[in-house]
Amino acid sequence: MAVATIDAFHGDTKRFWDFYRPRFHDLADKEPNPAHTVLADLERRGLLEAVITQNIDRLHRKAGSEEVIEVHGSIATASCTSCGERYPLERVESLFDAEGIAACESCGGKVKPDVVLFGELLPADAMARAEQLCSGADLLLCIGSSLEVHPVAGLPELTLARGGRIAIVTKSSTPYDSVAAVRLDGDVTDELQAVLAALDD
Repeated sequence: MAVATIDAFHGDTKRFWDFYRPRFHDLADKEPNPAHTVLADLERRGLLEAVITQNIDRLHRKAGSEEVIEVHGSIATASCTSCGERYPLERVESLFDAEGIAACESCGGKVKPDVVLFGELLPADAMARAEQLCSGADLLLCIGSSLEVHPVAGLPELTLARGGRIAIVTKSSTPYDSVAAVRLDGDVTDELQAVLAALDD
């Protein structure tokens, strides 16, 4: 909470970037795991309409998922908080000044990663699309989430309200366990690979 808030970004931008710069750099080199790949495969087969994710790491897109709704934003880009100029992640490193603050090439304003920090609203367009998808889903897969952080945690309610079902794949308990049509509590990668194998049988 000391650095992951919008107030911290504006109040002590150097401290913010001192903390996040190496982390974003590390995330840039990460590769998708088999769970990401399974979801991309399900989408290619026409069995999955979209992925709604709270993750900011770009791994769903790297794995090949096409329809990805990033409700907490993504490290893929960073934007100037003054003029709105947007930079791809690969260019952000070149924006840092001698003090370790990323500055806009166009106006000199402070550049912030396009991720949602505490104190910021979730992207309205992404949330609207997520709500639309969940409202129309016959089956909502809830993977690797405790389903306790709102407003995203309320999305399963939209599916249930229209008569759809939910399937939960996560080790921790969730508020929806008792109403899930399917509840798997093993390793997410193992469980999803087993689902894919069953489809291939």
